[in-house]
Amino acid sequence: MMKQVLKFSFPLMAILILSACGNNINPENKTATEHHHDHTAMEHTQAASPASPLLKNDRLNAVYQHYNHLTVALTNGNIADAKIAANAIEAGAKFVDGASGIIASAEKIMIARDIETQRRLYSGMSKAMATLIKKEGMSGGELYIAFCPMALNDQGATWVSENKEIRNPYFGEKMLACGEVKETIR
Repeated sequence: MMKQVLKFSFPLMAILILSACGNNINPENKTATEHHHDHTAMEHTQAASPASPLLKNDRLNAVYQHYNHLTVALTNGNIADAKIAANAIEAGAKFVDGASGIIASAEKIMIARDIETQRRLYSGMSKAMATLIKKEGMSGGELYIAFCPMALNDQGATWVSENKEIRNPYFGEKMLACGEVKETIR
């Protein structure tokens, strides 16, 4: 039991430590406050909507929060953040029934060496996440299933989003608005 608690706690502590360290970085010679505001504004479009979505399954809800972090990391092209989020997903999903596909994808994303591989693996995770969310249900708010027809060499791929606004994790800045909402989960 203690081993499981430590394994789940370690990724969360790593995220907190890395987040705290990031606030002291000052790449453009700005004050920490200015840098924080720029960073917050950049991620604001991925932040929770006014009626934040809440899943009925608390454990899956926690995993979804890390999935959302992974989505933002892939959208921003940040390999390291994607690995951190995948680690937290893998640790939390072990406590969610029916999450084997999510766990398998997370494990592979953690060891992927490039953003394109991470994005390809994210596709499988997104399918599994959408299926599990639909099965478990929502207790508040809405989530959206978005689809990009050009992802994965024009095979198309989906992802789960808190926002109707498209911010494509498969192409990032190259084609940030490519895609459309296909379904709403309530």
